[in-house]
Amino acid sequence: MTENTQNMTVVVTGASGRTGSRVADSLRGAGLSVRAASRARGFDWEDPTTWADTLRDADAAYLMYPSDVGSPAAAEGIGALAREAVGLGVRHLVLLSARGEEQARATEEALKSSGADWTIVRCTWFAQNFSEGPLVEGLVQTGELVFPAGEVPEPFLDVRDIGDVVAAVLTSGSLYAGRTLELTGPRLLSFRDAVAEIAAATGIELRYTPVPARAYGEFLTGMGVPAEEADFLVEVFEGLLDGRNAHVTDGVREVLGREARDFAEFVRESAAAGAWKR
Repeated sequence: MTENTQNMTVVVTGASGRTGSRVADSLRGAGLSVRAASRARGFDWEDPTTWADTLRDADAAYLMYPSDVGSPAAAEGIGALAREAVGLGVRHLVLLSARGEEQARATEEALKSSGADWTIVRCTWFAQNFSEGPLVEGLVQTGELVFPAGEVPEPFLDVRDIGDVVAAVLTSGSLYAGRTLELTGPRLLSFRDAVAEIAAATGIELRYTPVPARAYGEFLTGMGVPAEEADFLVEVFEGLLDGRNAHVTDGVREVLGREARDFAEFVRESAAAGAWKR
């Protein structure tokens, strides 16, 4: 830990979510104070009047936009919050972005132009998407993952590595300011491979069924997702899952000095915790 970081206070948006909870854990483990930004604590992304009380007297912030970093509202929201944070003296802002998602670039540029010391963490598909969130329901209830990923390989990333990287960035002074870090897991697996590894670890019969992105969009609208949001997600999936991310990076090793956690480790631990029990 570098000088003057022990007393840092870091605002963590989405602190109860998939990445934010791990970021908060890693920050606390590094000796930093965490200030959770949530509606329960008076923070609302859709109400800028709530931002100042959360940001005031903080040293840094982890920014995770609640719908998608590439959504039409994300660039405006991230840009506005970043400018307010800078005005209140928040020095370093770390943005969770999506590797290969072209729609996210406007949000990244909004952060860069805010005047903050910024770091962008571009991440590939999370391993924990298989154990937390909407995809789990199909695996647990029907034994099937229906998703528009074809047979494209992905370097699935354990979100605990995101937390550790963010903590390292914020305790390294200005070393990673003005940097974009690309984080991936250590090996490539298709979604079919990933489901097969989960099935082998749990002893549960599971299957993966690929569908076209447009068909998946129709499924989402049938589940009550607004048509505009479903159309946006279809556009994102058609880009992200075309093979552009089918290679690994050494981003985790560069920052942490160790290999990224393997998908098999995630599966073994999640299975032991009962993530896919019916």
